[in-house]
Amino acid sequence: MKIRSEGVRRWLIMTVLSLSGGIIFLLPFLQEVYYKPLAAALALDNTEVGSLLSVFGVTAMLSYAPGGWLADRVSPRKLLTLSLMLTGGLGLYFASFPSYSISLAIHAVWGVTITLLFWGAMIRVTRNWAPPSEQGRAFGVLETGRGLGEVLSSMAFLAVFGALGSNEFALSTVITLFSALILILGVLSWFSIEDDAGGQVNATDQPKVGFKEILTVLKMPAVWLIAVVILSGYCAYWGTFRFTSYSTDIFAMTVTMAAVISVGKMWTKPLAALVAGYVSDKLGIARSVSFLFVVLIASFSLFALLPGKPSLLSVMLLNVAIASLAVFAMRGIYFALLEEGGIPMAVTGTAAGIISVIGFTPDIFMPLIGGVLLDRFPGPEGYRLFFFMVAGICAVGLAATLILHRRVAASR
Repeated sequence: MKIRSEGVRRWLIMTVLSLSGGIIFLLPFLQEVYYKPLAAALALDNTEVGSLLSVFGVTAMLSYAPGGWLADRVSPRKLLTLSLMLTGGLGLYFASFPSYSISLAIHAVWGVTITLLFWGAMIRVTRNWAPPSEQGRAFGVLETGRGLGEVLSSMAFLAVFGALGSNEFALSTVITLFSALILILGVLSWFSIEDDAGGQVNATDQPKVGFKEILTVLKMPAVWLIAVVILSGYCAYWGTFRFTSYSTDIFAMTVTMAAVISVGKMWTKPLAALVAGYVSDKLGIARSVSFLFVVLIASFSLFALLPGKPSLLSVMLLNVAIASLAVFAMRGIYFALLEEGGIPMAVTGTAAGIISVIGFTPDIFMPLIGGVLLDRFPGPEGYRLFFFMVAGICAVGLAATLILHRRVAASR
């Protein structure tokens, strides 16, 4: 009975953690599905919409390192619960469509509540959830749960959006529902996630991470290589954000149908992450990530070269599926490189924080670059430049992954 209860507790932790980890990001990233309706409701142009996520990216970047250090010292239950409650509360206010300056401020605070309080704690709890030989599947299961949380809630609320007329009131209702769901998850986190879920972070015999340990992490080559890998993979993820506007601007699809494509893209995430997690434990994390970068380079290059002809619509949709599968498979396993790269468990949060400072800087520049390119080069030319840029960044990620793989192989 004790073994069974431990198993139930273990999966309950992962369920709440993964659902929270997926849904909490839907508020600042609303424009992935509701790009044009959100721009219209807030009366913003492409550059201004892009700046909302850019300011989120700035505060998130500033919060990753201290958030990782905090995750090595403070109970994950307290960090995760506080993050969810603050994020959901701000979402309720954002549903009123405040002014541009207030919307910027809300996105800036979201960068702190989600990153400083949530991200490092989530990574640490996940790494502690499984033994070293099963890190791929641990992070794969996390990403699968995050994907299911995203897609199920997004589909339900997209149906609400369409039923209410796809107007400003409908979008406000959707934002309110997302916020309420995040608040509910905050309550569930408090009652389900144990204080020791992150690896006895509060135990008296647990070494505290200080300045010396931070310097040690900074001197690890694997940390910097993993950071480049995640930066490149995350740029590819940002590349998928343009699929919605790409399908309307280049292939003349309706806003609602483009949103359906975006939500459909989310369905690939649970499957891709779960399969990648189990396969990468067999083949090796770095080797699997290398293969995925090759797929992404080819896929984004095809987007750049593909003419917007109705006869090629099926090719475009197939390429959306391929790129989405590769991106979400990579997101499901790239943090498992912490184990393969030899990062000590005691500094997991600190290492993840430092890596994330670099790895998630695309939150700052990718939405802004995308908006500027589309404003200055309207039509196919802007998308061509954008997708070629993403393919080039993926080539850099491939090089970093190959170097990491050689270092791992040499150390064995």
